[in-house]
Amino acid sequence: MITLRTENLHGIPSPHGIQKQEMTDSNFQIPDLLHQISSRNVGFHDIELLKSHLPKIQKLADQQEGKFQNIVILGIGGSALGPICIKHAFSNPFLQNPPNLHIVDNIDPRLIYDLEKSIQLKTTLFVVITKSGTTPETISQYLYFKERIKNANLAPQNHFIFITDPTKGYLREITNSEKIPALEIPPNIGGRFSVLTAVGLFPAALLKINIQEMLDGASEAQKSFTSTDPTQNIPFQIALIQYLLYKKGKTINVMMPYLNRLERFSAWYGQLLAESIGKKFDNHGNIVHSGITPVNALGATDQHSQTQLYNEGPNDKLIMFLTCEDYGHTLEIPRLDPPLPSLEYLKHTSFNELIQLEQKGTELAYTQNHRPNITIQIDKLSPHTLGELFMTMESATAFLGEMLNINTYDQPGVELSKELTKTFLLKK
Repeated sequence: MITLRTENLHGIPSPHGIQKQEMTDSNFQIPDLLHQISSRNVGFHDIELLKSHLPKIQKLADQQEGKFQNIVILGIGGSALGPICIKHAFSNPFLQNPPNLHIVDNIDPRLIYDLEKSIQLKTTLFVVITKSGTTPETISQYLYFKERIKNANLAPQNHFIFITDPTKGYLREITNSEKIPALEIPPNIGGRFSVLTAVGLFPAALLKINIQEMLDGASEAQKSFTSTDPTQNIPFQIALIQYLLYKKGKTINVMMPYLNRLERFSAWYGQLLAESIGKKFDNHGNIVHSGITPVNALGATDQHSQTQLYNEGPNDKLIMFLTCEDYGHTLEIPRLDPPLPSLEYLKHTSFNELIQLEQKGTELAYTQNHRPNITIQIDKLSPHTLGELFMTMESATAFLGEMLNINTYDQPGVELSKELTKTFLLKK
């Protein structure tokens, strides 16, 4: 379950805070925004569409059980950030229990070399993820490891699975010609909105994470997203806060989870926010250069690296805390024997209390310094709440794009760099 706390924001005087009346007086009507989103024919919030792919995803994942020591995901951007987030949310970073999931989200030759030297091809499954089926970085990775598989006298159809468009692209052609198993990304769901498709759910299923629960959580968020009551629509509230503060010059959003397992959620959200909202033109062709810069922080770690800036530097940020009530384990901090007066405040304290109180102290400091902040809280981290978080932030981003009168779902700036890269390669 997700709750949103905004009282700190309302307690900060103008121009840095937002009073409740400002939100109430907003000209944005939820039904109108939902209609605009619906008219774009995007499927990220279509729970029935997402659920319709579950049986095939789960079946293919079950068929891989016990076959492989290593699973390697080849992908970049939205094809990697979701799986990375899911892996970190539910894996012990200090243990290596097969199957080991490796996500290769770059074309740094040393990264690829190090991976190759760390795995046995015979016991490795490669999951190649690209919505278009033509992403040059991912296709390059695929061609490299396909050659290695063939040179090892292994059958590619036994060591590769594709996740791509159902009808188009190079990977789909190979699927049809070489009988490579494949899962579909619905055509109306873009890469950065695809974490609740096979892109995120198949790696999750390979790790024995309950993907039905993830979509159940997403369904809860979708109900909030479609509620016409602003007090019940958390995605609308988040988007409206971002919009109002953006208009006041707060062009940086800091996502600061206070649980290590959601550190990579910030990176996933960073792409979602940056690519969706950073646009040169509005829907009428006017040059607007809209955009909110995402910044990742981790509590309590970055209290000792970034908080100084947020408290006393430029007041151009919205801090978005991400907290949980139940960490799953309670660890007591032993008392010093003999006691040390300067550390007596730690007596009868747990790590749970310490991190929660440090978060409380940090948000209070920001508030006293008139630094706008909100808190998104989950009861505990689970597949259900992670699915709910994914859908909540995707929905908030959809609302925000409509408020800013831009196309949330394209990325012409990315396409330009791709075309220029192709030009350079052709001139070699």
